[in-house]
Amino acid sequence: MGTAARVAGAVVLTLVVGAGGYVAADAYDVVPGLLTLEPEPSPAEPFPTIPAAVAAPDVVPVVAALDPAAPVPAADSVTAIAQALVADPRMGASTGVVVQDVLTGQVLTDLGGTTPHVPASTAKLLTGLAAMTALGPDRTLSTTVVQLEPGRVVLVGGGDMMLGAGAGVPDAVSGRAGLVDLAAQTARSLRLAGVEQVELAVDDTLFSGPSIHPQWVPSDVAAGFVAPVAALAIDVAKMREGEYPPRYQDPAMQTAQTFATVLADQGITVTGTPTRADAPAGALELGRVESAPVREVVRYAMQVSDNSITEVLGRLVAVEHGLPGSFEGATAAVLAELGRQGLDTTGAVLSDCSGLSKGSALPASLLVGLVAAAADPANPQLLPVLLDLPISGWQGTLSDRFEDGPAEGLVRAKTGSLPGVTSLAGTVQTSGGRLLAFAVLADATPPGGQPGPRAAIDSFVQQVAGLV
Repeated sequence: MGTAARVAGAVVLTLVVGAGGYVAADAYDVVPGLLTLEPEPSPAEPFPTIPAAVAAPDVVPVVAALDPAAPVPAADSVTAIAQALVADPRMGASTGVVVQDVLTGQVLTDLGGTTPHVPASTAKLLTGLAAMTALGPDRTLSTTVVQLEPGRVVLVGGGDMMLGAGAGVPDAVSGRAGLVDLAAQTARSLRLAGVEQVELAVDDTLFSGPSIHPQWVPSDVAAGFVAPVAALAIDVAKMREGEYPPRYQDPAMQTAQTFATVLADQGITVTGTPTRADAPAGALELGRVESAPVREVVRYAMQVSDNSITEVLGRLVAVEHGLPGSFEGATAAVLAELGRQGLDTTGAVLSDCSGLSKGSALPASLLVGLVAAAADPANPQLLPVLLDLPISGWQGTLSDRFEDGPAEGLVRAKTGSLPGVTSLAGTVQTSGGRLLAFAVLADATPPGGQPGPRAAIDSFVQQVAGLV
């Protein structure tokens, strides 16, 4: 055998022996491989079952789908009822009425629907929808304390006029964010920095321009129907409890004064009296509290027809779109936001966002279009605007209206009342199961106040509700 053959044989032998050695190592799990001498493992235990666990139920819609088979009331019948309303002497000489089928968009009657009328508080529907779409339902409003410089802090308003003077109440709308909680956070931060004495300022520059609209009737302001609009306030600037109490004329400064007292209760001495100062961007934050989400704020404003909070929502929409947080900026922003949502704002004029001023004028057709859009399943982001309206005979400003008859519990609507103005806009379900959007605006009602025109409008809605 030659040298080459002996070398080749040795190599083969080495490889065989090497391979056998690796197989043995694999079997003993010394090196990675498929072989093993370990016993086969027992089958895995079954996945544990949670005690009392049951299958999840089927999802049930919160709002039932509209029945397309429900009969649409005859347009002639609806028009006859509307004509009788317009001719009713209790309504005066200037009334617009529109009724539209929500599912099909068919207009069942239109009497002066494109003519702008003073809307009163039905204008809040526009502001509520704009706030929901521009800000989003989950947005909260922050009230913060920042350090301007060592020993000087600033209370910064973020648009929450429903702060609580005490601790925050988690399930409340007014009072969700509490000054006691904010003071406790601030005091903790200051003590960690070795600071026990500070000067306090307030920054309320989020909003600008007049806090009282020049067209608001002074007696309405004095009666507490509205507060000066501010970037922060305690309980909507109420001087005492009640629906319409007197309001503090400088809500932001009154809030700062209260915060100084609460901060002192936390062991931080506040020297002097609060002043005003601009908090620079990026300043060190010492504490923060958050309001209720925007959806809950909008619901509150619609349910109790709160003028002040609605004005705040309008200004927040303006700020969101880079406009001044003023009456002018807010009204422009609200109408622009409605246009972005596809609503026809032709002829619409907003003087303020709450409807308290008689300078606003809206066509009934715009209000009906807004309500119908909110009820359209294709616009789920708008649905809360409709769902959160007062319900007849049960909630808010409709709690004592439609307490019996075919409209009981089947009307969701926003009311409107000013001297010489009575309005109502929302939805009504007929006895035949058809959902209709409607708006009635009367802005030249005769002397005698709200009872007459309100009764006439309620009779109209009851008759429409009774149709099949």
